[in-house]
Amino acid sequence: MGKERKRRRGSAIIEFALSFALLMPLYVWMLVYGLDLKRMMQTNQVSRDAGHMYARGVDFSLPGNQDIIVRLAAGLNLTRTGGSGVVILSRVMKIGPAECADGGVALPDCVNLNQAVITQRIVIGNKSLRPSRIGTPPDSMLLPDGSIAPADYLKQSSARATGFDAILNLNEGEFAYVSEAWFESQVRDFPTTNNRGPVYARTIF
Repeated sequence: MGKERKRRRGSAIIEFALSFALLMPLYVWMLVYGLDLKRMMQTNQVSRDAGHMYARGVDFSLPGNQDIIVRLAAGLNLTRTGGSGVVILSRVMKIGPAECADGGVALPDCVNLNQAVITQRIVIGNKSLRPSRIGTPPDSMLLPDGSIAPADYLKQSSARATGFDAILNLNEGEFAYVSEAWFESQVRDFPTTNNRGPVYARTIF
């Protein structure tokens, strides 16, 4: 009877060890993807709130207003010029003949005619984390408030919003306000089969 009890106890230990070996990775993966889902929801919220304020006319070239975004991203390690995230704000416009004329550029010289161009770019946070998915005008083109002069956005191809027509087809002279947010995953160094780069969200108003 004692030997039978020991055999059962030994079998139970083996079964527990096998079950633990199978279930433990599952629990870890659930934790990892749960944390990523939480970060995705936070990133979406920051992108949406920043874009909404930007479209309503909040001047995010001002440090005080940039601090609003930093507070919105509380817990995500964002500062005005660094941290583990970046918020990229872009004002995009579709160029038509009227926009070329208003900018004092003759149609033959209006390189970006019928193109969507970036007319303002403001970056809050770690600029080196990830670039915008709609293009990055050179810093030399940006005025102190992040805007781009008509002479540049009408005549310089580097001001174009890359692939924007596939995202949103604007009418000539129409504006769109784009908010993009990238934030590092909380478990970015955890080994998985997929790329654990920064979490991305984009909102257009």
